[in-house]
Amino acid sequence: MSHVIDALVEALGSRVRVGSDIPSRNHADASGLKPTAPQALILPQSTDDAATALRICHEHRQPVVTQGGLTGLAGGAHPQAGEVALSLERMSGIEEIDAASATLTALAGTPLAVIQQAADEAGFLCGIDLGARGTCTIGGNVATNAGGNQVLRYGMTRRNVLGLEVVLADGTVVRSLNKMLKNNAGYDWTQLFIGSEGTLGVVTRAVIGLHPKPQGLQTALCAVGSFEDALVVLRRFQQAHPGRLLVFEAMWREFMTVATEICGLAPAFEDEHDVTLLIEADMGADPAGTEAFSLLLGEFYEQGLIKDAVVAQSRADRNRFWAYRETPYEYGRFLPEEIRFDVSVPLNRMTEAVAHLRREMPKQWPDAVYVVFGHVADSNIHINVAVRDMDDAIKKGVQGLVYDLVSRLGGSISAEHGIGRIKRPYLSLSRTEPELALMRQMKQTLDPAGILNPGRIL
Repeated sequence: MSHVIDALVEALGSRVRVGSDIPSRNHADASGLKPTAPQALILPQSTDDAATALRICHEHRQPVVTQGGLTGLAGGAHPQAGEVALSLERMSGIEEIDAASATLTALAGTPLAVIQQAADEAGFLCGIDLGARGTCTIGGNVATNAGGNQVLRYGMTRRNVLGLEVVLADGTVVRSLNKMLKNNAGYDWTQLFIGSEGTLGVVTRAVIGLHPKPQGLQTALCAVGSFEDALVVLRRFQQAHPGRLLVFEAMWREFMTVATEICGLAPAFEDEHDVTLLIEADMGADPAGTEAFSLLLGEFYEQGLIKDAVVAQSRADRNRFWAYRETPYEYGRFLPEEIRFDVSVPLNRMTEAVAHLRREMPKQWPDAVYVVFGHVADSNIHINVAVRDMDDAIKKGVQGLVYDLVSRLGGSISAEHGIGRIKRPYLSLSRTEPELALMRQMKQTLDPAGILNPGRIL
């Protein structure tokens, strides 16, 4: 082990840290796994540094875990014993905004919030947005194909990436900083690395396609009696105003109970409802769009699809509505240890999924606090389960219940957070054996020594 560390220090000097010089933050990601100190921490300041580090590690067959903002929940950036951590935190910055092409080029370690701000100042919108925006990095977003709040209109990270620079396991740099929507010159290899969780290569630069800023943003909190009614609201809104919806979040009854009775927010409505929707739409700069938004919600109310609704009249109102959706970030202050699930369920099976959870959770864990919420229009729901005195047996039991349910309903065990180490044992529930064999073949081709994020995904 000392030989590879010596070689790294000789080549990269102070950009390599060992022992007590490795900050504790690099010992863990947000997955909740037990912190583990890496053998060394590499802090490249350039693509050449990253290439040098991987070349040396490849020669010595040294396992490497890649780290971005360390906000992942699947254990993908969490070090294992004997691994070297490669953190891209020093490779941060916006390199170019091309207004003509509506693109932004950034180093992989750039926080998403910095990219969003730069896009905004240039008169554009970055379509990627998620709760960890202040900490997560664009490289991590690309590596996990992050989803988030605006997938309904702008798609997953994949749809927003036009070009990449990637360092392969042996230190080879491959680069296609493409800015064009159309480029069919052979295989689009960049897509292979989006969502690969650092197992096939290390993303060092990304070209992000930007969008026009929304005009006339409208926000509403709506109560519905069932998820079926929520789906009717979704489809009729899309039919009435195609392409206008930005956000369509659903929060089931248990979620709103925790938000009000445990987290301390004021009740959203006088009566309790089965599902509360957070809806946002870009209705355009014409004041008629604002009126059309409220009129359509009024029609839904008259038809009985919506039981109650309130439309934001100010930024303060919008922040108040979003405060409900963002209460999970505060659960650590109020609840015992949680297991957090990020899954997809076909929309026509969503009610069945929630009914099963409502039936089985109290039966198996009477003291559990569980909530269901999510983006839903893209089939994505989050399930958080908090149990006092959580142990491994309880964790495995809860995971088995949720993942078996998702598999039985034809869903996915991961909607937007990746597989990492935590979901790896369950991957076969969502992927067939021929698919897994193809993944192994790609991994073997691009990383024959198996040094990149070993034990993640496969």
